[in-house]
Amino acid sequence: MISVLILTLNEEVNLAVCLESVAWSNDIVVFDSYSTDRTVEIAAAAGARVYQREFDNYAAQRNAALSEVAYKNSWVLMVDADERWPREIFEEIKTAIDSDNGDSVAIYHFRRKDFFHGRRLKHSSGYPTWAGRLVKLGQISVKREINEEYHTAGGKAFLKSHFIHYPFNKGVAHWLERHNRYSSMEAKAIIEESRFPLRLGMLLFNDPTQRRRFFKQLAYHLPFRPFLVFCYLYFFRLGFLDGSAGFTYCRLRCVYEYMIDLKIHELRRTEQSPEEDCPERDVHLGLAQNK
Repeated sequence: MISVLILTLNEEVNLAVCLESVAWSNDIVVFDSYSTDRTVEIAAAAGARVYQREFDNYAAQRNAALSEVAYKNSWVLMVDADERWPREIFEEIKTAIDSDNGDSVAIYHFRRKDFFHGRRLKHSSGYPTWAGRLVKLGQISVKREINEEYHTAGGKAFLKSHFIHYPFNKGVAHWLERHNRYSSMEAKAIIEESRFPLRLGMLLFNDPTQRRRFFKQLAYHLPFRPFLVFCYLYFFRLGFLDGSAGFTYCRLRCVYEYMIDLKIHELRRTEQSPEEDCPERDVHLGLAQNK
């Protein structure tokens, strides 16, 4: 069988249905960041095992959940509360890990279907986006505080099934508030990554996640990047075919990318001259010297 790990923080809106979608598992763990709503109560009522840890960043939280919890199974499927994992995924996973490849593969990737305003975003979400979610215990380490990266010496494989994602289940205001936090973490990560040169060899990898990482790093060197992201998703990826939902989503992505750029600029200014953004300091010094 397969264990399921769900990271949560105030997910009472999503959790019950998410737990129902993974009821095929004989071992469900909810790793909570001290929710203040009914998240823990809902998890316990559904028979999930609940652990709590103060949140610092996503990589540290996932590493802790994978290393500090004793699971019943050697394979763990990492799930977010706003996702649904149909039973056909379970059937495909069983077939995959029971095959000969099961001994050589350490992480399986899946595609997702995003929904907004009751409509699937077939184009504007950038589909297909692959996410590593099924991991073999003891063979994976998680790095990068946001949009985590999974590192392993083992093999990688890609399955056909899709999981379902409802990123707006808590409303647009919550999406904006959450992505305000994400943009701060993303800006910090990008500053760190900019210290290392781009490796063109990543384009030669068969791994689509590595190619996506290369193009993402490349994009942060381009001028007018938020607008280019909108054009890429809305025109090049045919996001306009998703109707008003696609148009709204592409604009929201543009806003998110703009927040990242603003925070990158702010961090770089602070690194170069911490006092540059504080002209009041010179005024106060002048007043002090004239006393």
